[in-house]
Amino acid sequence: MADALPYKLSVLVFLENQAGELLLMHRNHAPNRGNWSPIGGKLEMAVGESPFECAVRETFEETGLRIAADELHLFAMIAEQAYEGESHWLMFLFRCRRPLPALPPDIAEGRFAFFSRAAVDRLAIPETDRAALWPIYDRYRDRFVALRADCAPGHPVRAVIEEVTPAPERPA
Repeated sequence: MADALPYKLSVLVFLENQAGELLLMHRNHAPNRGNWSPIGGKLEMAVGESPFECAVRETFEETGLRIAADELHLFAMIAEQAYEGESHWLMFLFRCRRPLPALPPDIAEGRFAFFSRAAVDRLAIPETDRAALWPIYDRYRDRFVALRADCAPGHPVRAVIEEVTPAPERPA
């Protein structure tokens, strides 16, 4: 039997400016060093932090924007198996309902820039983000989806939807 991999819990927060451009960080550290990705971080499990509390904390720590949990929409939960062959991740993906008023200053973890959604596809982004995360954002950002993705090295990323909420009804 292969050695068990550690399981990590994290959040990603998708922030936009008034123009609808997405805030991404060019990461200085692993995982995803040298790639662009949304802000986020690991849950502080020792204190029992919830995914919403983590998203609020990470948003403030990384951007300086103070938000409340009710300004977040949880749109996805994704279990990544064997990410980079190093660990499993359970990630909670949030969309912030409040626009970010300005580009945050660079931090030790990386530098920031705003991008249109179309421009994101041309950036250096992790392969798992290209194959699973951004398509999930495009399709489910106003809904909720739970899925799992096999991210074992040497194989294409394969995401499997486990549950999805219906699309919200549009007013007639």
